[in-house]
Amino acid sequence: MARKKNPAAVALGKLGGRARAEKLSAERQSEIGRLAGMVGGKRRAEALTPEQRRAIARKAANARWRDK
Repeated sequence: MARKKNPAAVALGKLGGRARAEKLSAERQSEIGRLAGMVGGKRRAEALTPEQRRAIARKAANARWRDK
């Protein structure tokens, strides 16, 4: 059973994130997005077995060559 969230806390959380984002420059927002993406990709790669990595690489290579 899912816990019910406190609506006031949810509203404050949304306001805080929006206020922070409005203060950041577009360059800084982009940098934060790139950094977040890098962490997730590394974590995913660490979790994959060598066989899974090979299968993903093979699928990507096939997709690249199929378009040519």
